[in-house]
Amino acid sequence: MKVMFVNGSSHLHGTTMAAIEEMEKVFRAEGIETEVIQVGGKPIADCLQCNVCGKTGNCVFTDDGVNEFVEKAKDADGFVFATPVYFAHPSGRIFDFLDRTFYSSNGYENFKFKPGAAVAIARRGGTTASLDALNKYFGIAQMPTAGSTYWNMVHGLTAEDAPKDEEGMQTMRNLAKNMIWMMRCFEAGKKAGVPYPDTEKQFCTNFIR
Repeated sequence: MKVMFVNGSSHLHGTTMAAIEEMEKVFRAEGIETEVIQVGGKPIADCLQCNVCGKTGNCVFTDDGVNEFVEKAKDADGFVFATPVYFAHPSGRIFDFLDRTFYSSNGYENFKFKPGAAVAIARRGGTTASLDALNKYFGIAQMPTAGSTYWNMVHGLTAEDAPKDEEGMQTMRNLAKNMIWMMRCFEAGKKAGVPYPDTEKQFCTNFIR
């Protein structure tokens, strides 16, 4: 099994990565492969809604890892989207990356029915608003949302601060354990022949008449 992380921070070794690493320890101890996609190292284009992806299956921008991530998602079993909090909301980088990922991912085929978790890291405020924003991607893509024993957040200004938030780190460990349980249950269901839901697709309502 494999879990893919998207790190929306520009800092390779900041507080966001500290939270990710705490989860990775649990996954690896249980034999779960992990991969971290770092999206904050360079500018990322916003979605233009050009709809080229509807014809080609790929985003028109090819130089920032979105298409590669969508392709890898086919073989992943779970996802964690982690962000620092900027002005009480997720980083613009992770929004741009995920907007294009989900818009160009062939009707969410690579993501649906796989558990996802949002993680927010802040010095102080804005964490729950950031979690609400990231959870929207799971809700539209038929992805079961993983929770923990508290909201999925860690507090700290620096990477050295994060481990001092003992409940936050405990929350990350429990979140990883819950995801492992979910993924194993889904895998057992597939082996037992439990079918995926019969999804209706015939209606797409436009409220402007």
